[in-house]
Amino acid sequence: MSFVIRGLSPDPFLPLFALDDAALAARNIRRVVADADHGFPCRVTLQDARQGETLLLLPHLHHDVAGPYRASGPIFVSEAALQASPVEFRDALPPTFPRRLLSLRAYDAEGAMRDADVVEGIDALPHLHRLLGLPGIAYLHVHNARRGCYACRVDPA
Repeated sequence: MSFVIRGLSPDPFLPLFALDDAALAARNIRRVVADADHGFPCRVTLQDARQGETLLLLPHLHHDVAGPYRASGPIFVSEAALQASPVEFRDALPPTFPRRLLSLRAYDAEGAMRDADVVEGIDALPHLHRLLGLPGIAYLHVHNARRGCYACRVDPA
């Protein structure tokens, strides 16, 4: 089954980078600087920030549905993402996937989880296809399994 993975729109995050640290803290947001080229995955670009890049670490409502599967969690957004155009991967995995353990969560149209799997990112492609091919599955969410952070949404193309 053909699919598309999109990064988050940078628009809601644009004004946050102009805030000082006290104003960010009041919103439960932290400004961080990547101290390595791995470990700071931006949810807009779907790539790891490079060492020295500034990011925001903030809470994000990634599954805004009525019911028990409504969910939020921490995400990184790189300041470099402010200049980014919308990122989209068609029938391909973002470059951050292969080196991570991933949690794949399959949801129906009402936002109820119907199936899930934990896979090595390098092996994720056949699992994405399997989950998307199940009856009644409308979309998937991918999380970084070790830290539990939301990575992206996967939609049938």
